[in-house]
Amino acid sequence: MIVMKFGGTSVGTTDSIGSVAQIVACALEKQAARAPAASDGEPGEDSPGVMVVVSAMSGVTNTLIDAAQTAAAGDETPYRDARSQLLVRHQVVAGQLIEDGVERAALGRLFDNRLREFERLCRSITVLGELTQRGLDVVSGVGERLSAPLLAAVLRARGVKAQFVDAGELIITDDQYGSANPLMGPTLARCRDRLLPMLQSGVVPVVTGFVGATENGVPTTLGRGGSDYSAAVLGAALDAAEIQIWTDVDGVMTADPRIVANARSMAELSYEEVAELAYYGAKVLHPKTATPAVDRKIPLRVLNTFNPGHPGTRIVERTRELRHGVKAITAVRDLRLITISGRGMIGVPGIAARTFDAVARQHANVLMISQGSSEQSICFVVPESEGEAVIAALKEAFARELAQQMIEEIASQPDIVIVAVIGAGMKGTPGIAARVFSALGERGINVIAIAQGSSEANISLVVLQASADDAIRAIHDTFELGTE
Repeated sequence: MIVMKFGGTSVGTTDSIGSVAQIVACALEKQAARAPAASDGEPGEDSPGVMVVVSAMSGVTNTLIDAAQTAAAGDETPYRDARSQLLVRHQVVAGQLIEDGVERAALGRLFDNRLREFERLCRSITVLGELTQRGLDVVSGVGERLSAPLLAAVLRARGVKAQFVDAGELIITDDQYGSANPLMGPTLARCRDRLLPMLQSGVVPVVTGFVGATENGVPTTLGRGGSDYSAAVLGAALDAAEIQIWTDVDGVMTADPRIVANARSMAELSYEEVAELAYYGAKVLHPKTATPAVDRKIPLRVLNTFNPGHPGTRIVERTRELRHGVKAITAVRDLRLITISGRGMIGVPGIAARTFDAVARQHANVLMISQGSSEQSICFVVPESEGEAVIAALKEAFARELAQQMIEEIASQPDIVIVAVIGAGMKGTPGIAARVFSALGERGINVIAIAQGSSEANISLVVLQASADDAIRAIHDTFELGTE
């Protein structure tokens, strides 16, 4: 059994939804041709079947969120306009891809009911003048609750037995609204009870991505990009043979092709490498996606909806290592480097703890930390948007040390980028760092700070924004990542 997740661009237009239906139909045909599994009622890689997880149509979630936020500010026009626009957009697809008038009418009523619920919620938000995270979860999940029944109906129009399933009935989460965590025990039980009979009878479940619900039935979301995570959770619950993430690129690239002209799709990556790439800016997979797959050792594959013949990138526990160890280069932009320095820091315990306690109180995300062995300085990187608040918090926390000049300076460098060199094979391979720095030195690129984790699957470099693209190209060329 395979899980196929289709992102917003994959279901963004009438033509692309038609292509998705064709891809699913072909996959189901291949699955049906396989020898049937033993009928022991258990799922697994020997069981045939296809499950589909779908995101909202491209742009829909942003439209819903923007409308709710303006409603909280007292403006009712955007949510009324959004209701009308989204109703028309989904009805147009249904009208062009579904011939059965009864099916279209039923779908139209579903769209209308869902969007009227959205309008009523926004009206309440306007009256209250407040948009809570719990309310935002209800609003932002509406797009998937429109696209999934639409795709199920399109599949039925193509002769595929398909049924819409709301993931709120399957994925049980905690109440961390906005970024809820699935509770795998009850989720596994719900998935097997609801989905197994469907799969065993040849039905394709079309499940909403991104959304879940608490044990009390309160809607939640798994965080932006969480449809990938939904697919992995559902695949893990049913011991899928493979989890496929269908997007708009030919798998995971060695670098951003907008920066590196000869960037290419990689045939295979490890879970560890994908996690590093996701953390450091690669947009192909949601950072949490690999976790359920790692636990169950289920391979993932990243594929292109608009080029379905391409093999994409397969993501597995271990891969064949390249001779030079480096697999890909990625970058995180719009960052600020903050440095705390002073000779009075040497040998003084607790400086680092107090530093990051002050940062944590600002709920800031620290992407990289580096400390000199002399203990005279600590530097770390945060998003630019959080920089000023973090600096103010540090100056307050170390006011006495600054006054006594134990700490001489709390400084910051804006307009910086983390360039991350990724590859599990770098571990134990001598000369990687030397080649990286030689490549940058030859281009006259200054490295402001460096860090390498204990896993040795990543070397992170801080460079100025103006030098970032040149740095990425230089490292890509040095390790010949543009060739197989």
